[in-house]
Amino acid sequence: MLTTDKAGLLHAFLGSLPENVAARLAKAVEVDRLTERAGLPHEMILDGLRPALRKKSEARERTPTPLRLFCMPFEDLLVSGSRQEKQKGRIARSSVPPVWNWLGQTLIPDEFRAYREEVKSLVLAYKLEESLECASKFWPVAGEALQRAIANDRKGARLTLNGDLVLGDAEDISLLLRAGPAMVEIRQMLPKPVPVLTDELLWSLRRIYDRVTESVLDAAPYVAVVAMARLAKPWEALKLALLVTHRTQDTLISSTDMGLVGDILFSRMEDCRTAIHAARHPVFDVPTLVQNLTCFTDISSAIVKEIEILRSGKWGQRLLADRAAVGAIMDGFMERAPKEIAGALPTQKCGFTGGARMADFSRPVDQDRVDRALRYARLMDGCRRLAAAASFGAKLQDAMDEATQTLRSYSEDLVKELRAAAGSRRQNVDRQFELVVELTVLLLGPEDADYLRRRGKAATSSAAAA
Repeated sequence: MLTTDKAGLLHAFLGSLPENVAARLAKAVEVDRLTERAGLPHEMILDGLRPALRKKSEARERTPTPLRLFCMPFEDLLVSGSRQEKQKGRIARSSVPPVWNWLGQTLIPDEFRAYREEVKSLVLAYKLEESLECASKFWPVAGEALQRAIANDRKGARLTLNGDLVLGDAEDISLLLRAGPAMVEIRQMLPKPVPVLTDELLWSLRRIYDRVTESVLDAAPYVAVVAMARLAKPWEALKLALLVTHRTQDTLISSTDMGLVGDILFSRMEDCRTAIHAARHPVFDVPTLVQNLTCFTDISSAIVKEIEILRSGKWGQRLLADRAAVGAIMDGFMERAPKEIAGALPTQKCGFTGGARMADFSRPVDQDRVDRALRYARLMDGCRRLAAAASFGAKLQDAMDEATQTLRSYSEDLVKELRAAAGSRRQNVDRQFELVVELTVLLLGPEDADYLRRRGKAATSSAAAA
């Protein structure tokens, strides 16, 4: 048993390993775990390696353990994080262990044990194709066992699985297991990430969809859901919905089972909206906020391009509400941004109370205010292509105009001061000049910043010559 200190050192060491080394070590540890020999702290080692193993490129090289093979038909639907309600087409990772244990301990213990032992022996013998074939035989057995148990005693299943959320996930898992070979065929046809859903791929998906409707009808909509998870542009899965339903309007598509794809996309948009709403003034993470805003605008814009969105339809109403909510949040950021930028540039009153303010070079900049100003400037810069789609384009333009006017005016005073400042005042001027250049790069562009640098250099040279 490792002490807490040693466990911490081990975790830190494993987390620092290069991705390729971490992947090879994980495979060796997982193979050793299959032998069920004592000695190595398998779970502790794998937990330490997990950050590197989250890379998609490495995920395909993981050891095909019994549980991992069991999850293959529904792996693309797995999501992490908390939730308030069950959504079809999304399965919480935390739901997999209780479903797995229910199968092994109660529903089909003999078949479960035989499956685990056979997969272990095949993997240890490096017969990986045979292990997948073994899993494909187990999927429908497990899926049908789950279906029967839930249908015969839904209340008992809810108690066993500890609630409706896991029960709903178990129903999704049951469906996808019964259509397991088709779902794995999609995975093999669409290695992540597929850059474009071509017509050839689209019609191949349609053929898989038709086969699934004949064997496991309720699982047919999940063909598009699994495909969506493997596309670089997930909204392209709506093309399959259009092909299947022969409809182009959202009001018609959303009322069919193929509307599941659109519901998932809207749910992702609303997740982004929630994350955007959680950002707080004046301390927020710019890359995270811009990433969520990018995801939101990409999906909302693409949905409008792929299908005909009617204002009166369910999806049309959701889209309008989501865009309005995000636009209102971002309006607040844009309204505050010029004030934070101006606040980082020291000024003093000029004339009577309420008069104009002029640059103040007698004191240094406040680092906290500088950090805030740069944070808002980076946000404005990152929002340029997103503002129109998220309904805050006018506010961004107003903020840009106000902030750039402040910068231009302040930079003129700085250039003049560079010709005369000395001593501690000179240090203040130099630091303010660096800040204004950095803000100019973000808001006006590198060309304007280079021009300002040249003017500053010329002013400094003339002062030295004098």
